[in-house]
Amino acid sequence: MRSSNPVFSSLAGTRNRAVQNQFQGYPADPYSQYPSAGPVATERPITVDDVITKTGITLGIIVAMAVLNFGIAMVSPSLAMMLTFVGAIGGLITVLIATFGRKYGSAAITLIYAAFEGLFVGGISLIFSGVLVGKGADAGTMIGQAVLGTVGVFLGMLYVYKTGAVKVTPRFQRIMTASIVGVLVLAVGNMLLYMFTGANPLTNGGPLAIIFSLVCIGLAAFSFLQDFDAADQLVRAGAPARMAWGVALGLAVTLVWLYTEILRLLSYFRNG
Repeated sequence: MRSSNPVFSSLAGTRNRAVQNQFQGYPADPYSQYPSAGPVATERPITVDDVITKTGITLGIIVAMAVLNFGIAMVSPSLAMMLTFVGAIGGLITVLIATFGRKYGSAAITLIYAAFEGLFVGGISLIFSGVLVGKGADAGTMIGQAVLGTVGVFLGMLYVYKTGAVKVTPRFQRIMTASIVGVLVLAVGNMLLYMFTGANPLTNGGPLAIIFSLVCIGLAAFSFLQDFDAADQLVRAGAPARMAWGVALGLAVTLVWLYTEILRLLSYFRNG
């Protein structure tokens, strides 16, 4: 079952190859091209504790780098904005490498992504909270609300998944994938419209922008169900323990997306 999160889609494919190789007498490493001459020592299978630990480390680095960039902005706003841009581009490139370069079990890739994305999160928090334009008196409150909202949605969707209130079926996967692609097309269209006309109806704080932001938050929330399902399948299949880093990367991608969208929505209602 594929996920609309590209990292988890790649993880699922690797899990299937690894498990199939083990049953056929091949090494557990899905990249190996040759059968074993006899029994081989396989890597320890992934556990829920592995996922929790690696995800915690990843999120810790994101928070640390976000705080660092936020602090840099107090001294040099221009440098902070440059680091924000570097973080956004670097995070995107890292995810693409993890997805298409089959590096989703790499601790280095996940931690590099966390460092880049932390810079982006710190900078985008500055922008949406209004600190850089002199309207950031309530920046701490707004960022705190966004963090609490993100944690709340995460825990809520984990409960929904555990109780089976919403089933992650192939139809659900198709709907989510189509919806996310549609949102991406609208976002790109809005960016091009702004570049050529100066109008940005999806991000100008108006009614349409609020609706669009709510849709994005909803999609990010339901993406957690796919993430949990993909991670659960990896654990059940006994995928190699190193895949916990890939799970951490996939969850971090969704968490950052959700946090950004909640912060964007809150910025529309900022006083002043």
